[in-house]
Amino acid sequence: MAIELYVVHGSHPCVAVRRAFELKRLPCRIIELPPPLQPPVQRVLFGARTVPAMRLDGGEKVSGSMPIMRRLEELAPEPPLFPPDGERRALVERAEEWGDEVWQPIARRLLWSAMRRRPDALVSYAEGSRLSLPAPVVRTAARAIIRGESALNRPTDGAVRADLRNLPRHLDRIDGWIADGVIGGSEVNAADLQIATTSRLMLTIGDVARFFAGRPAERHARELFRDWPGAVPAATFPPDWLAGSPPRQP
Repeated sequence: MAIELYVVHGSHPCVAVRRAFELKRLPCRIIELPPPLQPPVQRVLFGARTVPAMRLDGGEKVSGSMPIMRRLEELAPEPPLFPPDGERRALVERAEEWGDEVWQPIARRLLWSAMRRRPDALVSYAEGSRLSLPAPVVRTAARAIIRGESALNRPTDGAVRADLRNLPRHLDRIDGWIADGVIGGSEVNAADLQIATTSRLMLTIGDVARFFAGRPAERHARELFRDWPGAVPAATFPPDWLAGSPPRQP
């Protein structure tokens, strides 16, 4: 079966789906789209602006990380991305939904807010891209890319300050799911992929990584996704935005 997978390099839901393909041992042809041009391209091809999206033999199209993972479960049931037990599956699905609807948008807002302050950091996030644009080209296009992504994700100062203020509470939730075995077990499930990819992206933002330090949520993200391109240096956000984060180590 031939499958085309449309992605944006470094997108956390795209990375989650690519790992699902690897776990299922399903081959696919990766088609990488340049940000922030993916919305119009995706609307034409799939009728929805977001990535990831996939196209199967016969023209079937599926958009979004959650629908794609469920379709992969039908195409290749083993290894499963969802527990067979109804109650355990419901817990995983609830965590997966939270990862998709709550956790992912927070990472986007934090990243693009940080990028607006440090556009030079965008070059590091392009490392490993199949588009292989030279660093000077990325630097030249950085502000336009950041403006486009900011228009899509709306990282207003008020929203980002609220995200940072609420980050410890969200991390407590993830740590609780790990302690209860909903995620972080020996078998990787759909919620693991949705949550760990987002956490791993956040760990590339120096000011945000401090909130994760020493937590099970940090270990969970790094164990599942050891390498991740990009880094925004610490001291990017105003100091008063970081109240509640651990003190910086001397």
